[in-house]
Parts: sequence; C-alpha cells; structure tokens
Amino acid sequence: MAALAEHMAGAGARGLTVLGVFGEAARLSWDDRRLVLHTVLDATELPLVVGCTSLGTAPVIDEARMATELAGDRLAGVMVQANSPDRATLQAHLSTVHEATGAPVVVQDYPVASGVSVPTAVLGEVATLPFIAAVKAESPPTPVAVAEVTSRCDAPVFGGLGGLNLLDELACGAAGAMTGFSYPEALVACVEAWSPSDPSKSRAALLDYLPLITFEQQAGIALAIRKECLRRRGLISESAVRPPARTLPESLMPLLARHLDAIK
Repeated sequence: MAALAEHMAGAGARGLTVLGVFGEAARLSWDDRRLVLHTVLDATELPLVVGCTSLGTAPVIDEARMATELAGDRLAGVMVQANSPDRATLQAHLSTVHEATGAPVVVQDYPVASGVSVPTAVLGEVATLPFIAAVKAESPPTPVAVAEVTSRCDAPVFGGLGGLNLLDELACGAAGAMTGFSYPEALVACVEAWSPSDPSKSRAALLDYLPLITFEQQAGIALAIRKECLRRRGLISESAVRPPARTLPESLMPLLARHLDAIK
C-alpha cells in the first residue's frame, strides 16, 4: 500500500482516494481500515479523500469521524455514497454527516456499488450545498452526467469508472479524474494536457492506454484484473481479491500479458 501511494504521488497525482470501492474497504475490518489510512498518511503528503462504504447515516458518521480523526488537515473530504433518489432524503443524509463531523463531503453517485440510481438533476441540486467539496459521477453515461451536474453547481465534478470515458468527461466539463487505473501516470498526463481548444494532446496522452483501460473495466472481474496489473508492475505484492469478488480467469492471463507488453 505504501509503495502504491508513493508511486501515485510520483506520477503527479494531486490527491488520493483511500478506502474507496476498489480499495475493498467494505470488506475490511475496522482495524484494517485504520491501518490502511495510517499507512497512506505516512507514505505521502498528498491530500486524501476517504471513502465511506455504508448507506445509512449513522454508520457513515462513524466512518467519517475516523477519517477526520486520523487525517486531520490532510482530509480533502469524505466520499459519501448517494443513498436516495429523493432530494430531501439525500440532502438530509449529507447534511447530517457534515454537521456531525465537520468534514467536507464528496458525493459519489455509483449505482453499481450502492444499488441506488439518482437523477442527475437531484445530484446537481444537492451539490450546491456549501459543504460539498466535489461530485464523483459514475452513473453511465458519465459524460452526460458530468455535463448536467456541472450546469447546476459550481462544485468540481469528476468522472470515474477507471478512466473509460475520461476524454469525453473532460470535454463535458469534468475537473479531472478521480478513479483507479493500473497506470495512474496516464490519467495524470491526460488531465494535465487537456485544453478545450486543443483536445488532441490529451487524446494522444491516453490513446496507447485505452485498450488496457477497457480490458480492466470488465464487469465482475475489474478488481481482479487491476490488482494483477499492479502486481505485475511491482506496485503491490499480492493480487488476491477478497470474497465474494470474482478471481481473474486463467483464460485471460495471455490477453493481459499482451496488453501490458503493448504499453511497455
């Protein structure tokens, strides 16, 4: 974990998300979560967004309090799942978390993980709350979501999904990328090169990596693929996934090797 955080800092990341969905946070014990957060805090000076995995307000407050306690001034925000399509319910949830902890909130709309689909109009409305630090829009089609939410609020809006639609998200007003990919330096280069008047440089920075991004984002096994990519890069020592996540099928190993060889 320390090596991975150090690599991302060296790659030019402006901040890190810790205990997110792909960090398997929902499958970690409370002590393990604390250990992960301590490890990342010791490994890098970057600001952190710390994920909260629960949908209920009370357990999210517990998670957010741990983040504020450990991260202190390094905390850029706690990432809270949008837990209701109803504006009043969602607003009350986010407001209560903030009032109980004082933490800025990053709203994450990721129905694959939460099981909740939130209209972009509702997401844009709650994003106008003064304590909202950012919005992470991961409900496909993400470029449409980014465009609609940015038109309704001033908070920065980020895409996700491994960078699969990053170029189009940037064109629709995204502030950058807040997502995992086994080559984070490619995401950094793409975002730093972005210019609405000349998107060709940003496209060129990402183009060679797009086949691997697509390969990594296969439904059901994306986590297993990414962890194996990171292991082969020497950034983590083990690529096992925690149950009930699916393991990487042996039949895909040769394809994975080809994708990685193409980048080297």
